[in-house]
Amino acid sequence: MSKKVSDVYFIDMRAKSGNNIFDKIKNLILSAGFNNLDLDKKFTALKIHFGEPGNYSYVRPVFVSIISKLVKTQGGIPFLTDTNTMYTGQRANAADHLETAEKHGFLSVVTGCPVIIADGLRGTEYKNVEINLKYCKSAKIGAVIADSDVIISINHFKGHDMTGFGGALKNIGMGCGSRAGKREMHSDALPAIDKAKCNSCGRCVEACAAKAMELVATNTQSDPKAHIIGEICTGCGQCIAVCNNKAVRIGRNKDVNIVINKIAEYSYAVLKDKKHFHITFIMDVSPNCDCWSHNDAPIVPNIGVLASFDPVAIDLAAVDLVNAAPGISGSLLDKAGCKPGEDKFLALYPKSDWRAGIEYAASLGLGNCKYKLIKVD
Repeated sequence: MSKKVSDVYFIDMRAKSGNNIFDKIKNLILSAGFNNLDLDKKFTALKIHFGEPGNYSYVRPVFVSIISKLVKTQGGIPFLTDTNTMYTGQRANAADHLETAEKHGFLSVVTGCPVIIADGLRGTEYKNVEINLKYCKSAKIGAVIADSDVIISINHFKGHDMTGFGGALKNIGMGCGSRAGKREMHSDALPAIDKAKCNSCGRCVEACAAKAMELVATNTQSDPKAHIIGEICTGCGQCIAVCNNKAVRIGRNKDVNIVINKIAEYSYAVLKDKKHFHITFIMDVSPNCDCWSHNDAPIVPNIGVLASFDPVAIDLAAVDLVNAAPGISGSLLDKAGCKPGEDKFLALYPKSDWRAGIEYAASLGLGNCKYKLIKVD
């Protein structure tokens, strides 16, 4: 980007009669320059996460209606979209994915626009976008997103066990990759098993879409323990999500930063030829991704909403606001031993260097690491 400092607009969660949170979100988006976007007759993809069943921390559908209405006011054709997951679950194909979205309230009567799953019924409909970057020569982007004219990311900000946090770049990069694209991004972060913690329940075996998990007995163990068949493991992390005993973790023999950087390159592929705008909700800041079939208690109080044309700056601003906020007693931060003033995401996930991903995304020209936070009433 040409500017050295990007503007990031912010509202807090305070509200009053005549200026409720819906009014404030609309004012935020317009103050950030949304009405300067040329949306006339443009297919406008509202990239969002519909949440995995059992998880309730995704962005509220009623907030989406504010955004879709603004798009229509400017002549755009909005639709909500996401790609299918690589792991097994209720969003691994378009039929289940659409049903999940509906059950979570993402109905056109609520949001003001339809839902279209970007990579088709089985997650195989994508377009190769040539980028010729360090890790990826091309990116396998969901066809609907690749064909859209404008990208608006609607992001729920939270922690993430692989990338440290999930925000705009995660939602755009990993979230817009087809199932094959997700495999490419995950391929450098294979999990590992702590045999001492494994209770032989077999949940990871049932959840593994690649059939790379098995229970294997050894001479030194009375019960069979989970075992990963490394040559066919895709690194999707579903086994980590479903393990109640925390027996599965990101492997030490892989560089998680490569995964983070691949996500940045996929974000570059999605945005490089398109107008784009980003809205981040710092609410219900759970320590884990919305892909999990549960969400733990929030780590900080609800903070507010951000809007910007810069996905790098908006992610960095969200991190800074969370780190500046008081941690909630009794949350996972206590177990992580996070002290006031410390980086909450590094405390939760010390093996994930989130700042490296921000800096790499900035080096690709996706945005700036310097920003000006502008408070909107």
